[in-house]
Amino acid sequence: MPPKILCIVGPTACGKTTLGVALAKRYNGEVVSADSMQIYRGMTIGTAAPTEREMEGVPHHMVAVADPCEKWSAAKYAVEAAPIVDDILARGKLPVLVGGTGLWLDALVKGHGFAAGHAGGEVRSLLQRRLAEEGMEPLWAELERVDPEAAKRLHPADEKRVLRALEVYLETGKTITQHNEETKALPSRYDAVWIGLQFAQREDMRRLIDLRVDKMVEEGLLSEVERLLSSGIPADATAMQAIGYKEFLGVAEGRVSVEEAVAEVKLRSRQYAKRQLTWLRKNPEIHWIWWEKQRDFARALQISTEILSAHGLSLG
Repeated sequence: MPPKILCIVGPTACGKTTLGVALAKRYNGEVVSADSMQIYRGMTIGTAAPTEREMEGVPHHMVAVADPCEKWSAAKYAVEAAPIVDDILARGKLPVLVGGTGLWLDALVKGHGFAAGHAGGEVRSLLQRRLAEEGMEPLWAELERVDPEAAKRLHPADEKRVLRALEVYLETGKTITQHNEETKALPSRYDAVWIGLQFAQREDMRRLIDLRVDKMVEEGLLSEVERLLSSGIPADATAMQAIGYKEFLGVAEGRVSVEEAVAEVKLRSRQYAKRQLTWLRKNPEIHWIWWEKQRDFARALQISTEILSAHGLSLG
């Protein structure tokens, strides 16, 4: 049987950090962040990375481990995080994965790896040149010929995934559909117990997101963006395209006002939360805890303890 781990998931501002720390303390665990932006150093305010006070002495991993100039993928995250999870298990502790980046969580828990090919490779460069010179139509026709199932799933306008599907086929001789089918049949690397947090009313989620954004601004989000730029991080770095940073980059460059940036960050954060929930709701293994107007962590801790007990996990 694969070893048991705990995953705390949900949209932004739902309280994952607080519940994750509480459960790690109760079950002799350590937290492993599964947030695609908290990996970057110097980006604490805009990513809502846990502070020392919020960690309450619980070790946290995969926070501030990458330079903002680096570009990480789900595959790279899984490669870097898996040895940490394995080490926590080897020390007799419970790994508590906390985050809302669903693809990264799935990559780590399943541990199947990804089909060959990478965005900086020779085949991808060739496909991108063809796209620029010939347009999408001949590439789409090629995908329909070699992998009709992928062509049914994808939209011709989804250039990134169309090129990825062709790249996998050209590099491996195997379609991405075949790869996906084969990996579905493999057992997961870890036996995850999933606990999800979300609000019963969307308006309550929006309210908390807005409050979080206001707090980020008060804590110095603009200063953090300016500090990153002055340290040599280019404005077009992947990390600087994150919600909050991209909008306040406009403030730093004098293109928009603080008020305009705040409104945009709130809007994009709400849209992101919706996408997070869409992804997570596809996972039937998640035990959902529903918040009312306020987040009741004592109640959530009690429910979580009952869920973990039913899955054979005992108190630490």
